[in-house]
Amino acid sequence: MNNILEQIKPYLSTEVFLLGLVMGTFLLGVLIYKKTKITLLQPLLISILIIIPFLKVTGISYQTFNTQTHFLNFMLGPSVVALGYVLYEQIEYIKGNVISILTAVFVGSVVGIVSVVVIAKLLGADKVLMASLAPKSVTTPIAISLAEKTGGVPALAAAFVVICGIFGGLVGPIILRKVGIKSKIAKGLAMGSASHALGTARAMEMGALEGAISGLAIGIMGIMTALLIPFADILF
Repeated sequence: MNNILEQIKPYLSTEVFLLGLVMGTFLLGVLIYKKTKITLLQPLLISILIIIPFLKVTGISYQTFNTQTHFLNFMLGPSVVALGYVLYEQIEYIKGNVISILTAVFVGSVVGIVSVVVIAKLLGADKVLMASLAPKSVTTPIAISLAEKTGGVPALAAAFVVICGIFGGLVGPIILRKVGIKSKIAKGLAMGSASHALGTARAMEMGALEGAISGLAIGIMGIMTALLIPFADILF
């Protein structure tokens, strides 16, 4: 078995195969989610549960996987920008709420950074781990860049972003429903600020306005977090 894996490993490590694997497992996850409607069976989670064992069995390193699938990382930026069209369609609902939106995201950014750093520090985490945790609520490219500049581990920061997104996408709508949040704008802001792109995907299932506001929150959250993270260094 090991000899066979060694022989086919060069083919399994190619960019075409690994890109196909990622997109194929994700589409499989989408299909399963649509068929079952089970919240826990998020496409990204299903994709992760398939890809990680595959890499482990085949012996393909994370560095190789990351290099060969860099195109997907590049597309994260344009995909967020594409949300601008959805936002444009809902622009009438945003007029008159600019100050409240900016205030809400600013507060969310401060609370998100301070809370996770303080909790991590109380639990005995070192500076590297705290620097990797701090940008957990922004998109992966921004989180990686911020982690690099504050002494964190980029790969670890990316992992925390994914975990935060999955958790927010799973429990966010439940929490909003339990606490009685009715405002579509508030729901969108909460999902986008707390769980970035994954939360936005879930917000879009709630409605067009929720999805548009969530997409807006991603951009504002990224800017504010990038401005606030350097000041959070005093907490490390």
